[in-house]
Parts: sequence; structure tokens; C-alpha cells
Amino acid sequence: MRKLFSAGYSNGAVSFSMLVLRLVSGGLILLHGWPKLINFTAKMNSFPDPLGVGHKISLGMVVFAEVFCAVLLIMGLLTRLASAPLVICMGVIIFMIHGHDPVSEKEMPILFLAAFVTLLFTGPGRFSLDGALGK
Repeated sequence: MRKLFSAGYSNGAVSFSMLVLRLVSGGLILLHGWPKLINFTAKMNSFPDPLGVGHKISLGMVVFAEVFCAVLLIMGLLTRLASAPLVICMGVIIFMIHGHDPVSEKEMPILFLAAFVTLLFTGPGRFSLDGALGK
């Protein structure tokens, strides 16, 4: 019971927490990206283009972030580098796609953004491929 109310922490607990954050946030964003990858040709002409680079390129960038970067996060490989495109993707969704929508429409992207920013700053933790490779 004393540990429950303690303000102390251990490196093992932080690394385990980072593992949980990587697995959950990476896994959930992968579930958003996988249908976009599978249905790429059907979506490529109608996908939003908030940056003005074209529908196909916008979809390609989102698929890269939500599928390939998510897999890297789950594995804990190049975690900080993989987090950056996800932070940008969530920022575009929050401020450009849903910029004028109420917060209730942006809750999930805001939570994802918080998770990816946390991973960007803290790294993957010890229980990761980065940790095993000594990066």
C-alpha cells in the first residue's frame, strides 16, 4: 500500500510504462492506417489534401506515418525518428482537418498526439529494439 502512494519511481517501471505506451498507441494508430493502405487506390483521389501536395501524396504520407512508423514504434526501433511523422500527422488532423470542430471531435487525435510527443521526448525505454541495440 505504501508503494501506491509513493512519489518515487524506478527505471524499470518507466521502461515498462514506455513499452505499454508504444504498444497501445502504435497498435491503435496501425488499426487506423491499415485500411488506408489496403484501400489505397480507392481512397487516393478523394483523400483530404490539407497541405496542397495532392490527394495521392497526402494519403501516402498518412499511410507511411500510420502504418510503417507505427510498426517501428511497436518494435521500439528508431522510436524517436518514427514518432516525428506521427506527431506531424496528428497536428495536421487536429489543427487543419478538424481545426474548427469542437474538442469532442478531436479527442482521439489529441490523445495520440500526447502519446507520440511523449515517445519523441522520452524514447522507447529499455524494453525495445533500440534499448537492446544500445541506441
